[in-house]
Amino acid sequence: MPQNIRSGVNREPLDRIDHALVTLLQQNARLSNKQLAARVGLAESSTLTRVRRLEERGVLLGYHAEVAPWAKGITLQALVAVRLARHARDVVERFQEHCRGLPQVLAAYNIGGSDDFLVHVGVADSDALRELILTSISTRPEVTHIETHLIFDMVRGAAAVGSDVASRSR
Repeated sequence: MPQNIRSGVNREPLDRIDHALVTLLQQNARLSNKQLAARVGLAESSTLTRVRRLEERGVLLGYHAEVAPWAKGITLQALVAVRLARHARDVVERFQEHCRGLPQVLAAYNIGGSDDFLVHVGVADSDALRELILTSISTRPEVTHIETHLIFDMVRGAAAVGSDVASRSR
């Protein structure tokens, strides 16, 4: 099920233990409940209850395996900046739904600024990128402008890999 970062059932701040659980799971989602409990100093039953509550609250959105792009035939990635004709809810939602249906779309970010979306795509090669843009993005009636940026490399920041840097800065 596609996730939207704006959705969240309960946005109460995390306590110290919930924050530790989230950080541990970000670093390694395959940790067993027993391992999690040992690392946060709780009983296994309490740890399981907390993890389930984090899932129910919409804090933990899912668990996944990160796969090397080349293993899925992706040798070229790009960010496609998209401007829409109108900034109306129905137009934005229609474009989001279109992006969800494209297998080449890795993520689509609705952003502020001169562009309305940054669409992260992964394709086999430059011909496939050109075809995707010419047949699936630029032909949309709500799209008025696109600009493509090739991705050469990517690093993740500390917050993306479960560091507690964000909590220390408060």
